[in-house]
Amino acid sequence: MDRLLVLAAQVAIPHGHRVEVTEQLDPLTDEPVLVAVADLDTGIRYRRTDDPRGDVSRWIGRVLECSITFGSGAARTVLRVDPISPGATGAKVALRDADAAADAAKAEADRWGGTDRPPVEEPERFW
Repeated sequence: MDRLLVLAAQVAIPHGHRVEVTEQLDPLTDEPVLVAVADLDTGIRYRRTDDPRGDVSRWIGRVLECSITFGSGAARTVLRVDPISPGATGAKVALRDADAAADAAKAEADRWGGTDRPPVEEPERFW
């Protein structure tokens, strides 16, 4: 599943380049916040001016699309990246999605009669 990364800067990374993405979880929303992107094919690193505080996670991906918008003194880059190796943030999101799927499956099983009912006893055979 590819990810969209939005940066408030002009970051030109060509299609197909491998990138290392550094993210940190926002304590208020529990969503990943982009801290840095490193183009592994050219060695150029793009990072925020403020240093991250706390734990960060890193993952590697391949750039599928790069779109830069500029004008009125503001620049914005949108990168569509296909993760090659999952990071801790990706694992946390996957676990949250798996928990939601398990809860939905349990609710459906309860609705249709689940496994909490005793099994039906078979009548005894005489022959």
